[in-house]
Amino acid sequence: MRRREFISIVGSTAVAWPLAARAQQSAVPIVGFLRSTSLAPFQSLAVTFGQGLKEAGFVEGQNVVIEYRYANNQIDRLPALVADLIHLPVAVIVVNSGAAFAAKAATTTVPIVFAAGDDPVKSGLVASLNRPGGNVTGVSWITNLIGAKRLELLRQVVPKASTIAMLEDANRLDDPERRDVEAAAKAIGLRLITLDVSSDRDIETAFATLAQSGAGALYFGAGAYLNSKRESIIARAARYAIPAMYQVREAVVAGGLMSYGPSQSNAYHQAGIYAGRILKGEKPADLPVLQSTKFEFALNLKTAKALGLDVPMIIQMTADEVIE
Repeated sequence: MRRREFISIVGSTAVAWPLAARAQQSAVPIVGFLRSTSLAPFQSLAVTFGQGLKEAGFVEGQNVVIEYRYANNQIDRLPALVADLIHLPVAVIVVNSGAAFAAKAATTTVPIVFAAGDDPVKSGLVASLNRPGGNVTGVSWITNLIGAKRLELLRQVVPKASTIAMLEDANRLDDPERRDVEAAAKAIGLRLITLDVSSDRDIETAFATLAQSGAGALYFGAGAYLNSKRESIIARAARYAIPAMYQVREAVVAGGLMSYGPSQSNAYHQAGIYAGRILKGEKPADLPVLQSTKFEFALNLKTAKALGLDVPMIIQMTADEVIE
């Protein structure tokens, strides 16, 4: 073979390989994973989502690609992030409550799987739980139904607190959890102070306000924004020596006093399974919205000791996880 012919063959092969690789890659489905929050506090959710996807037969890097997008609590960035995912194109988009409506507004054809704490029927995400219709389905945990339970557990651990502050996401309009907690507090004779926040400055001001008001405990409200700020809130609660009830066990692992609520990790695992089923050809309209039934009560006795609290043994025995 002549040298010129050899160079020609090698050159054409070098061009063909990238083309073949790209063609093979394009055949692998892409899943969009979008949250309205930042990445840092929610890495575990991405992991459990991947485990659910694997259970459905799809392994990241092998037969599926996952594109992660985070709006870092800048809601106005969500439409552009959704558009970017659709342009790739993705075969399905997995979203949290903060990103769900931006995704639904952007497409009626790309399947959307949500993992959210709001009522998806009342909020308009789906037509019904059993028959969601359209291109949207997912996993729901309805936090307002357990507000009274959270408040009662907090009261048992801090029985002398006659005033309790509730930290609320200012962007959550007409929040049913707020109404539930207000009603529960009134029923048992507690004074409830609601503090709405939407920025770091608001959070710092809220803690100064609760200290001045003489609040004996803090109720951490629902929502993706507050959950994304849980580590800084835990640090402030320690600084102000205020016992607090959080949404998720991860807050207790990070040093918070206690938490009670649905397992978000379990919900994202289920969302991964749903995403896999959609990749296999099932339609969101035919997949009923799942309601999370796994609840977790976590307690940090080390934090309780630092706060000078004597947690009743009955409370310790009922906890699913106790950190000592």
